[in-house]
Amino acid sequence: MTVFIVDDDRDIREMLTEILKDEGYAIATAADGLDALAQLRTQAQTPCLILLDLMMPKMNGWEFCAAQQQDPRLSPIPVVVISARADIDRAVAQIPVAGHLSKPIDIDRLLHIVERHCAEYR
Repeated sequence: MTVFIVDDDRDIREMLTEILKDEGYAIATAADGLDALAQLRTQAQTPCLILLDLMMPKMNGWEFCAAQQQDPRLSPIPVVVISARADIDRAVAQIPVAGHLSKPIDIDRLLHIVERHCAEYR
């Protein structure tokens, strides 16, 4: 049960990693969408969920989702966007995501979402 965290903010990656490891999840991380795609394409096992920031260098969240949908092996992985954007509903309306969370992150809501998406992997 691996959760893949894609966020250019190291502090956010570390905080999410600590919280989810305490709940028993394995974690993989990337600082941008380009690195995330490279990792996902070389990993033997796909994660149960991708937590994705939208605003990142090299490849942003929208670009990542477009590339993910073009890869038959990666397209089934659910993506939950995590963003500080005030217009997050509108920002994710055009991309195929399973949900979104606003920053600062509500930890209880985060854990509920992760559990819901990763339950079938237990």
